[in-house]
Amino acid sequence: MSKNSLTESKISQVLDWSYEKAVNGLPGTETAAELAENYLKKNTSVDKAIDSLIRWQNAKGATSGFLTGLGGLITLPVAIPANVASVMYVQIRMIATIAHMRGYDLKDDQVKTFVFVCLTGQAATDILKQAGVKLGTSLAKEAIKKIPGEVIKAINKVVGIRLVTKFGEKGIINLGKAVPLVGGFIGGAVDGIGTNTIGKIAKRVFN
Repeated sequence: MSKNSLTESKISQVLDWSYEKAVNGLPGTETAAELAENYLKKNTSVDKAIDSLIRWQNAKGATSGFLTGLGGLITLPVAIPANVASVMYVQIRMIATIAHMRGYDLKDDQVKTFVFVCLTGQAATDILKQAGVKLGTSLAKEAIKKIPGEVIKAINKVVGIRLVTKFGEKGIINLGKAVPLVGGFIGGAVDGIGTNTIGKIAKRVFN
């Protein structure tokens, strides 16, 4: 196993790190709450603000080298490829921004877990269904708050396993649609489809 190989425990450390940075900010970047307020100011409704945010994240696309672009300021908690950490940070911040726009408290552990669930994309619905949470109901906010700690732990574990698969050896190549690796980074960054799907899932989860 190379030092960069992904494990569930490494993924969960990077998830926690990314979430903390998304909520509290990285040098020179906006926090999820600041991003949310900016988009809400520019748009006439929350839905429009969310759609606009998702479009911007898709267009931006160059998230692969995002953290390396911030220079030596960033110290990752574990040895994983910087492109994977960049993708996770940028996508987590997008999802957390959507949750904030919808009035969710980013300091809640349950909300944090649901942000992580959104990262799994299409698998999110199944994971939540197994946990007894129905998407698209107006009771979602109350339901999320009532999920017991053991269930949250179980969901986090499933998410970790899913993400290891997603970002594992094959997953990394899929992310860039098999773009050749350039100096250890993926030329194609995150594929826009991945980010778009995750944004749409987040819009449904945090309704």
